[in-house]
Amino acid sequence: MVVSPGAGRTELVGRHGEAWKVRIAARPERGKANEAVVALLASVLRVPTGDVRIVGGPASRRKVVEVRGMETREIERLLAAN
Repeated sequence: MVVSPGAGRTELVGRHGEAWKVRIAARPERGKANEAVVALLASVLRVPTGDVRIVGGPASRRKVVEVRGMETREIERLLAAN
């Protein structure tokens, strides 16, 4: 996941090389941008926010995200459909 914090609005942009790109309106302060990433993905994937967590790169624009109970293929399909 490639994250651009401080954007005009929060949205899933699409593919960015091997990763998905999102724009987040929240600034990267006190975890607010990370919270917004989790909320956006939970909404798009239709899962509770507690099932989505950032497992790598919490202070980086490049993040690794885990979604409990979903396989990569299903995540990719739902993100592509959005």
